[in-house]
Amino acid sequence: MLNEVSGEHKFYCCGARVLLRRGEIKILSEPRVAYCPLLESLYGIREVDFEAIKRVIEMKIKNFGFCCERRIFDPSAVVPYGSSEIISTCMEDNLIECGVMVCEGAGTVITANPKLVQEIGARLTGIIRTSPVGGIMEYIKSRGGIILDEGGARISQEEGVFRAVEMGYRRIAVTVAGFNAISMRKIRQIEKERGLEVAIFSVCNTCVSEEDAKVIASEADVVCASASQIIRKTVGPRALMQLGIAIPVFALTRLGKKLLLSYLNRFEDKIVVFRTANLPYIVKHRGPKLREKT
Repeated sequence: MLNEVSGEHKFYCCGARVLLRRGEIKILSEPRVAYCPLLESLYGIREVDFEAIKRVIEMKIKNFGFCCERRIFDPSAVVPYGSSEIISTCMEDNLIECGVMVCEGAGTVITANPKLVQEIGARLTGIIRTSPVGGIMEYIKSRGGIILDEGGARISQEEGVFRAVEMGYRRIAVTVAGFNAISMRKIRQIEKERGLEVAIFSVCNTCVSEEDAKVIASEADVVCASASQIIRKTVGPRALMQLGIAIPVFALTRLGKKLLLSYLNRFEDKIVVFRTANLPYIVKHRGPKLREKT
């Protein structure tokens, strides 16, 4: 199974840095998360340790072709309040013209196809760097996706936004991983200079620093808290709206709020809405548990 992996890829899984290449899963750091309700829901794993991380990655390779030529692209909704789910829905509602995403094996991808947005993002976690995988790139191009750097699969979300502008798009959504938060300022500069409306989705925030969180709080429109207590503490009080309790998603701007409400309009499960004087709204023992530092 591991011999199916093509190229070399570095990413986060439950706060652990992982290096994946043909025949090898190398876990580079201890997982920051001890328990994650989403991980339990998707993979049936309650206790997160080195062996659990390895099992999750093996399941993603076996079942979905993660980092493989045979990568499976499924547009089904996977995560309630997931960024790809929200962006794809808002594209279908014509609130967003184009998404700038990251995909393993391709790097930064620009697409006006809402189904491709979900196919890419459904089960993806923070890609730090990746390398070209022919089968993945060919599928993305067949679905109307534009790959920023076919030769090197480079990840640069600000360059992706600039390419989207060159292609004529004005209302753009872009996902930015917490460890690349500083690029949000470059994206805002492009937005201002070109007269755009850019919705910045802050994702993969488990390992963010205090400095990252300050940038996210000032620049992002929609923020996934992931397992980060720093995000809950720094970003949560600035939110206009919160979706979810276990892993909250915060809208920080009127644009972010508009996009979340558009998503909820199509959300099929039952929901409850109420006012509150303060955010974040936290219920003890309902979210991820972080590993105690030793």
